[in-house]
Amino acid sequence: MSKKVFALDTKSGIQRDGTTLDRDYYQDGEWVRFQRGRPRKIGGYREMTNQIKGLSRGIYVDSLDGFNRIFSGYNDGLERFECDNNGVGAGITEYNMNGGPILTTGTLVGGTTYTNGTYTAVTLTGGSGTGAKATIVVSGAAVTSVTITTAGNGYVVGDTLSALASAIGGTGSGFSVKAATVGSSFTASNFNLWQFDGFFDATGDGNNLLLAHPGQNLAQIDSTTSTAVLAGSPSGSVMYPLKDTSGSTPTGATISVEGGVVSLHPYVFVYGDNGLIKNCSAGNVFDWNSADSNEVNVSSQKIVKGLSVRGGSNAPSGLFWALDSLIRVSYAPTTVGAQTLYWRYDTVGSSTILSSQSVIEYDGIYYWCGVDRFLIYNGVIKELPNEFNQNYFFDNLNYNQRQKVWATKVPRFGEIWWFYPKGDSEECNDAIIYNIREGCWYDAGSAVGASRTAGYFSQVFRFPVMAGEDVSVEETLLTQNIVTNTNTTITTAISNQIYVGMAVVASGIPVGATITAIVASATPGDYSITISAAATASATVSAAFKSVPGLISLWQHEIGTNEVKGQNIRAIRSSFETNDLGLVAGGPSNPQMVGENYWLHLERMEPDFIQSGTMEFYVTGRPFAQKADVTTGPYTFEPDTGKIDLREQRRELRLQFVSDVQDGDYQLGRVLLSATLGDVRPY
Repeated sequence: MSKKVFALDTKSGIQRDGTTLDRDYYQDGEWVRFQRGRPRKIGGYREMTNQIKGLSRGIYVDSLDGFNRIFSGYNDGLERFECDNNGVGAGITEYNMNGGPILTTGTLVGGTTYTNGTYTAVTLTGGSGTGAKATIVVSGAAVTSVTITTAGNGYVVGDTLSALASAIGGTGSGFSVKAATVGSSFTASNFNLWQFDGFFDATGDGNNLLLAHPGQNLAQIDSTTSTAVLAGSPSGSVMYPLKDTSGSTPTGATISVEGGVVSLHPYVFVYGDNGLIKNCSAGNVFDWNSADSNEVNVSSQKIVKGLSVRGGSNAPSGLFWALDSLIRVSYAPTTVGAQTLYWRYDTVGSSTILSSQSVIEYDGIYYWCGVDRFLIYNGVIKELPNEFNQNYFFDNLNYNQRQKVWATKVPRFGEIWWFYPKGDSEECNDAIIYNIREGCWYDAGSAVGASRTAGYFSQVFRFPVMAGEDVSVEETLLTQNIVTNTNTTITTAISNQIYVGMAVVASGIPVGATITAIVASATPGDYSITISAAATASATVSAAFKSVPGLISLWQHEIGTNEVKGQNIRAIRSSFETNDLGLVAGGPSNPQMVGENYWLHLERMEPDFIQSGTMEFYVTGRPFAQKADVTTGPYTFEPDTGKIDLREQRRELRLQFVSDVQDGDYQLGRVLLSATLGDVRPY
């Protein structure tokens, strides 16, 4: 046994750029991060629901009273998933995207015993929206006509409206009128890319708003298609277009832009083509005409992203990314003659931006991908040096899908993640990671957990939320006899293949019926399954339980160590591979070339891990830098393994460590290697 013991001391980070021999850092890895300079497995993830419609193109999280509302925008609309602080769901709400002002009314029920007369500016009650007023004519003790004079906003077709009896003469009851058409402004499109923000009620009434902009920017960052900015209650079910309907000189115009929306409280800013930046009046998203509102063009290029920034005495302030520059907007009222100018617009400097989703703020510093490098803003624009994987990222990026690159952060571990479509993939299938604390870069190694299309970092809800890219297809998961009746409930013995939202296809069950609830019945082994439509058969029939197509999974990350999907638990593979430890590269503990033209003979490995489950390690290497690797192993070890004796030698030698068992986890300590000089000959 050799008397020479080396400590494995590869530098933190995974270096993809350059050659394998010319690296002092780990040269490969999968689902591994670095903390205290050592590799450790990235956390697991759990499926929260698999009933989200369509590929998510934007996620926003709002928390209130122990529940977290997770909003997901997709090509055809917007959904809300609610869960508690453990990620246990409480249902999905599909927003009606066709809300808007009332254009025409339909079916009229006149009611009885009303006081005859013509009544103006009558506030209409009921329905999904607010603010509608009408002229109402009562004749023969019944309402005979309703003429909309103020259209309001947020109404949907079919809303039933009425009015207080006190507003139309003081007597009567039973009047109602239907909303026949409304001025909706949402267009379903496969190019929809969503930006979200929240806007608090400056009056203190608690009427907070969810703001959303479905820009048709997914295919082209410089798209000139203008779409309406939408608003709705975070706890509601209707989205409607923002309009200029308040203030001293309202135009009634829909607020439509090409870029997006951001809240710089108490103002809302929208932005788009030709450097457009526009804001509402303080505290009123329906007033775009008062003195402190403004509209200006600050660049010749499109503005694609806006974020709030600490403004100090010039608060509120924001940063706006144009395709060729970065602009800072500050609240700085200045009187010029008889006019007050409220806003200051400063071009911070020239820059590029790869994707409107690639910007992330971390502790007051802003990080983003340019078209050919990484950049930060901390008062000035600077390049973020990346000697680890900058070439690897830009050379492998599917540039045709650049707008799908998106950023998030994991503050617990000091990380910023950029998810991107790698190779010829049309969806994100890998991520590169910058660790602020460690000052190094690494990547997810194309792990399954990196196949995410959108997400939101942890805040009140302490888990990062991410949307998967696997879209469900229709398939029969189970065929079983069921007992039906004329109600909405069927009874059967079920397996864990059945879930809420699944389609049920059988004779005597209406087409399109899905499961809405599953509850254990009085008969052991049987369950009462509520479906969305009443069964018409009263006999035992054969039913096909089918998965619904076009659905995706919503995941909570950094929980446990496995992939948990319903009752199915799958191990997550994690691995890392050292730099070259051979004597020609300096040896296991010396990064300097020493010119010892010997093989490294490895005789023993002494594990030092915080470890759960069995791990493996492999010895790999080659005689010359451009020859093929020869790999041997696996050598397995447990949490209590003291040493592994072996007889391996390579001229250029690396070690790979792998965890690929259920509940497997590890943090590397200081592994000791017993090694000596091997052969002089190269092979």
